[in-house]
Amino acid sequence: MYSGNQVSTIVPARNEGLNIECVVRGLRRLRNETGDSLIDEIIVCDNGSTDDTAAIANRCGAKVIYQRKPGYGAACLSAVSAASVCDIYLFVDGDDSIDYDDVFNLLAPFNNGADLVIGTRKPHLREQGAMSIPQLFGNAIAVRMIKLLWNEDVTDLGPFRAIRAPAYHRLSMQDHAFGWTVEMQVKAIQLGLTVNEVAVSCKRRRGVSKIGGSITGVLGAARGILGTIFALWLHEKFARFVTKNETSG
Repeated sequence: MYSGNQVSTIVPARNEGLNIECVVRGLRRLRNETGDSLIDEIIVCDNGSTDDTAAIANRCGAKVIYQRKPGYGAACLSAVSAASVCDIYLFVDGDDSIDYDDVFNLLAPFNNGADLVIGTRKPHLREQGAMSIPQLFGNAIAVRMIKLLWNEDVTDLGPFRAIRAPAYHRLSMQDHAFGWTVEMQVKAIQLGLTVNEVAVSCKRRRGVSKIGGSITGVLGAARGILGTIFALWLHEKFARFVTKNETSG
């Protein structure tokens, strides 16, 4: 629990047998100001793993659920639906790429009214090789598009993030693939939610990245992210057009 708020951690994972133990144990060791567990529950969604990801996560004390439909967003949606009643959802990838002490920094803005907090992977806190060149390039294009379309200074689409439960449910998340992260950020902007960015460390993962580890992954992520941005912008424009015509009519 953090400052009276129950925290459920969502961990989408596919073939993370090398890393998932470090993730679960890293989260479980965190303690709040009273010495109790900072994280109230850890939900690992096994997204069609062919290794022992689920067994390891379960052995380490996580609640494990399964979503056979492939997709980052599909795994996150399933894990959230399996969460107990909580106040804050914390999203952590299953690749052991974060510094777990950064969770405190990520949660701190909620004491000052934040609705959504994004962990931004600043260059000086990013281990060499933690993000591939295509990932860096695609991320830069995406945040630039958001700046141009909504005039918001977004610097990263980092998956390490936290959001108040009521704010999350207002977003009505839909994307089942790589557009998940940007859908959350753009919809938060569209709804006028309070979005904060916090600098966090980013380590080089063990094993092959689902995105940066292959051309197919890079292209799929780029298509999903940029397509989601454009689709949300079009939807907003159409909604404004309809509202304007109804008002003038």
